[in-house]
Amino acid sequence: MTEALEHSPGHELERLRQEHLMLDPRPRGEMNALVMEAMHTTSWKFKMVFALLSVVVAVCLFGVWGYLIAEGMGAAGLTDPVYWGIFLVNTVFWIGISHAGTFVSALLRVFKAEYRRPFTRAAELMTTFGLVQAALSVFMHMGRVWLSYWLFPYPNERGLWPNFHSPLSWDFLAINTYLLASTMYLFLPLIPDLAMARDRSTGWRKTLYRILSLGFRGAEGEWTHLRTAMNIFAFAILPVMFSVHTIVSWDFAAAMRPGWNSTIFGPYFVVGALHSGIAAVAMVLVVVRATMKNMKYFIRPEVFDALGKLMLIVSMGWAYFFFNDYMVQWYGGDSFTDTLLHFHENGPLGWMWFSMLIFNVAVPWLTLWNRRVRRNPWALFGIGLFINIGMWFERYIIIPTSLTINFMPFTWREYVPGVEAPLGIGTLAFFILLYMAASKLVPLVPVWEVQEGQMAHSLRKVGKETIVSVAEME
Repeated sequence: MTEALEHSPGHELERLRQEHLMLDPRPRGEMNALVMEAMHTTSWKFKMVFALLSVVVAVCLFGVWGYLIAEGMGAAGLTDPVYWGIFLVNTVFWIGISHAGTFVSALLRVFKAEYRRPFTRAAELMTTFGLVQAALSVFMHMGRVWLSYWLFPYPNERGLWPNFHSPLSWDFLAINTYLLASTMYLFLPLIPDLAMARDRSTGWRKTLYRILSLGFRGAEGEWTHLRTAMNIFAFAILPVMFSVHTIVSWDFAAAMRPGWNSTIFGPYFVVGALHSGIAAVAMVLVVVRATMKNMKYFIRPEVFDALGKLMLIVSMGWAYFFFNDYMVQWYGGDSFTDTLLHFHENGPLGWMWFSMLIFNVAVPWLTLWNRRVRRNPWALFGIGLFINIGMWFERYIIIPTSLTINFMPFTWREYVPGVEAPLGIGTLAFFILLYMAASKLVPLVPVWEVQEGQMAHSLRKVGKETIVSVAEME
């Protein structure tokens, strides 16, 4: 009797509604209220963590950075032959994290992946906040940050222009282009939700949302223009995303250094960025789901299942490019490159090299094939944490560890970080702090996109089977 009930049409219908957000619609007013309540509900734990992170950011980004500026770059561990240290490791890492927002939102929108709808906003915020940390890391690396305007491509009375051979100029142009494009892409789909928040708020919030929503009223013409603009941006921002991390890879590949002079660094860096970025999206969604009220309705196990599959596929791509690059350099037979490769494995930081492979390849391959693991939020959080630690290790090995070995053996010296470590902790704390502030100011769930998807989805009977049909939204 129980088995018959479990296979009954009514039971199957209920199971589909519980598993899939697009098949479990609620009234529009109720869904709006759920999101607004999550924004306005602030627990004492939230306030305590926010205050603690504020102190960490103040100490690290003002105190330690101020000490570095006052004492000079000698306070850092940068010395011959390693002049690129944790600052640029963090720059590459944060740019990689920022790629996830564009990939998850734009690429999945282009391919009409419906499971993306409830978490595109959370991913897009990562793009903007990650690029902020990348820019801060570049400024820290410059030392005399008050001269950062030298990076701008402007003429002056002496006829001098910035050195376009400098990777810092490349990074400046790449980060600013991507930051501008991603911020516009974040703001466009935010407009209808800001208008919703405007109509449900009072006081200073209502004034803020009224300004930011640009007078949006939900007229048919406004929706048409919004969808057209979003489609244009979705296609336009994808090549920008790929080009940015390719330019970052050229910072290294364009130099005649052992271990860097590689033609495969472009796609290798892009895949590495997606590897760390998608894992970071999964981690953020787990925390949002666990700490923000009503988010379990929007962020369901189906979301983690899909992200887990993406993480597994990207992990395989990263492993291919890593071993491709490694084997080609080893086969080349250059004595300095051979020395460097052996130094990676057998040097003082050999544990980091092996940990990188375990975290980036073994952990996802051994776990993410299992559907139960993929649908378990905290298991996915742990896997994502391992992947991000592994990807940070990878950037550390590529930059300061590889710089140890060059064509002048008498200069070889191991890199020992100085004030870079607390400054790196400061950027991480600042990223989390920005995200926490955003969670109380903007709807983390794009309610109108979820509602649009639910309107497009329906269940219908075909013979004895219940199938999901999706209407095309114009």
